[in-house]
Amino acid sequence: MKSMFRQTILAGAVAVLCLGANQLTAQDQPPQRQGRGNFDPAQMQQRMMDNYKEALEFTSDEEWNAVKPLVQKVVDARREVGFGGMGRGMFGGGRRGGDNPPQGDQPQNTPRRRAGAEPSQAQQDLQKALDAKAPADEIKSKLAKYRDDRKQKEAALTKAQEDLKKILSARREAQAVLAGLFN
Repeated sequence: MKSMFRQTILAGAVAVLCLGANQLTAQDQPPQRQGRGNFDPAQMQQRMMDNYKEALEFTSDEEWNAVKPLVQKVVDARREVGFGGMGRGMFGGGRRGGDNPPQGDQPQNTPRRRAGAEPSQAQQDLQKALDAKAPADEIKSKLAKYRDDRKQKEAALTKAQEDLKKILSARREAQAVLAGLFN
């Protein structure tokens, strides 16, 4: 019985020492950034383009500079298309209380602005109709306009992808698929 008591005390002491050591090493670490702090969109964009350059194995700046505008068009068109509207429920973009209170005169269910494109006018109009609990006919009309807007953006993405595919070798096209530029 005494042996078991000693083992329990010893295990507790080891646990306390481990937790204390963890606290001491944490004090040497720089503080973690909260929120967006010093977020620089231009730096993020540059890193993203550098990643595409590396993924597509461009070693010549001359070759990359010829392709880069087409890659940028695909990236921009992808951002405009967005996540197909999934962002609100799937990625915490909805404002339904909790940690994301509405700001200013923003309605309760309005999607948060993320790193993507600004919501289109058609999307804003549809959201306003939903927030106002508009009649079904008005919602159907706004939904049709939103779908037309999305079709135009998806067509622009398809065109940008086709333009890029025209100049890529089969190997680089496959690399672009793996890098997320194409489906």
